Amino acid sequence: MKVSPNTAWDKALALIRENVSEQQFKTWFKPIAFESFNEQTKTVLVQVPSPFVYEYLEENYVDLLGKVLRRTFCEGVRLAYRVVTDRTNQLTQVLEGEQAGNGSEQAKRRANQSPTTLDSAQPQKLDPQLNPRQTFANFIEGDSNKLPRSVGMSIAEHPQTTQFNPMFIYGPSGCGKTHLANAIGNRIAQLYPQKRVLYVSARLFQVQYTDSVRQNTFNDFVHFYQSIDVLIVDDIQEWIGIEKTQQTFFHIFDHLFRNGRRIILASDRPPVDLAGMPERLLTRFSCGLIAELEKPNTQLCIDILHHKIQRDGLQIPDEVVHFIAETANGSVRDLEGTVNSLMAYSVVYNSPIDMRLAERIIKRAVKTDDRPLTVDDILETVCHHFGVTTTAVNSKSRKRELVTARQVSMYLAQKYTRMPASRIGKLVGGRDHSTVIHSCTQVEERLKIDRSFSDEILSIENSFKLKKR
Repeated sequence: MKVSPNTAWDKALALIRENVSEQQFKTWFKPIAFESFNEQTKTVLVQVPSPFVYEYLEENYVDLLGKVLRRTFCEGVRLAYRVVTDRTNQLTQVLEGEQAGNGSEQAKRRANQSPTTLDSAQPQKLDPQLNPRQTFANFIEGDSNKLPRSVGMSIAEHPQTTQFNPMFIYGPSGCGKTHLANAIGNRIAQLYPQKRVLYVSARLFQVQYTDSVRQNTFNDFVHFYQSIDVLIVDDIQEWIGIEKTQQTFFHIFDHLFRNGRRIILASDRPPVDLAGMPERLLTRFSCGLIAELEKPNTQLCIDILHHKIQRDGLQIPDEVVHFIAETANGSVRDLEGTVNSLMAYSVVYNSPIDMRLAERIIKRAVKTDDRPLTVDDILETVCHHFGVTTTAVNSKSRKRELVTARQVSMYLAQKYTRMPASRIGKLVGGRDHSTVIHSCTQVEERLKIDRSFSDEILSIENSFKLKKR
C-alpha cells in the first residue's frame, strides 16, 4: 500500500534518529519541517530555520539524508530546502541539496586528503596536553552555553569539515571556555586517535616561540605546529601588543587553515575587542564561528553543583546548594572551589555541611563589595524607579507593574547580595526561594530580548553606584 508523503517523512526521521546521537537529532533534524513531495520531479521540499542549518546538513549529513529518503520515498529522490533567511520579514529562499550517492564527492575528497598523508614522513606520536577530566559528559548544558556546546560537539564528531573553522570561543572568566575547548579536543582524540590534537595556552606558545628564536630552532618550531591536525589555543588575548608572536601565529594559522586543519581559539573577549592585534589576524579569527559563553544563571549553577555533588558522592543540603549558586557570581570556578572547600572543612573538622559553614567559606572564596548593598537599598531604588511603593511590592497584588518591580528587586538582590534565595524571598513580601529563582529566570530571559528593559536595569544599577559615593 502506498504511504503518504508525510508518513514517508516520519519514517525517514525515525531512521535518521537510529543513526545519530540524540543530541545531534535534536540540534539538526528536529527543526526541519516537511513541506511537500513532487512525484514528477521526485523532489522532497523541507524548510530549515536558517542558512546555518542548511549548510551544516549539506556539509555533514548529505549521504545519510540521501540514503533514508531513497528508502522511504523512492530511488532517484532529490532534496530541496526552503531556507528562512529573514525571520522578521518572513523571507525564504529555496536551495537545491547535493544529490548524494554512495558518498558525496566532497566527502570522498576529504577522506582521501588526510593531513598525515600529505607529509612525506609520518609525524611522531604527540601528547595532546588536554585535561582528561574536562569532557562533554561533565560540561552541563544551560541557556548560557547551549549553542557553543552543540556546535562544539558537532565539530568534535566531524573535525574534517571546513565549516565553522576556526571556532572562536569567548566569554568572561569562569564561564567554561577552557572546559569546552578541552572537551572538543578530548572527543576528537577519542574518535580519531590518528589525528594530532594539541591544546596550548597562548602564554606557553609565546614562551616556546621565544625559546626557538634564542636556540636557533625557529624552523623546527613552525614545522611542528604546521603538522597539527587540531590546534586549540587558549587565552589568546594575552598576545595583544606582542607583534612577533602574532606574526608567527598568523603564518601557522594560514598554513593550517589552507590545508583544512581544525583550529579552536578561546579568549575573554570577541575578536572585535582585541585591540592591539593586526587586522589580517582578526579577519581570520572572525571567518568561522564566533561563539559566546555567558556566565551561567542561577539554575545552571544549581545543575552544575548537583552534578558535582552526585559525582563526588557528597551530602549537601539543598538550602546550601542554592546559597552557593546564588553567591558564586556566575563563576564555575567559584562553584567548584566552594564545594571543594566545604568538603575539606567538613572532613578536617568532622562537622556537617550546613549554612553556617557555607557562609564562612563564601566569605573567603568569593569576592564581594566592601560596602555591599542591602535588600532594603535595592527595593527602595527599584520602587523609586518604577514609581511604586515598597508596601505595594511586598503585597500579594499581581498588577503588572508591581510584578515587574518585585521580580527586578529579587533579581538585583540575588546579583548584589550574598543572601540565599530563601532570605531574599522573605524580605520581598514573604515569598519562598522557588519564587525568587523563577523571578530571576524571568528577568534574565527578558534581558536577552528587550533592549528598553535592559536599559532600565542598567539605570537602576547606576543608581546603586551613585548611592555608594
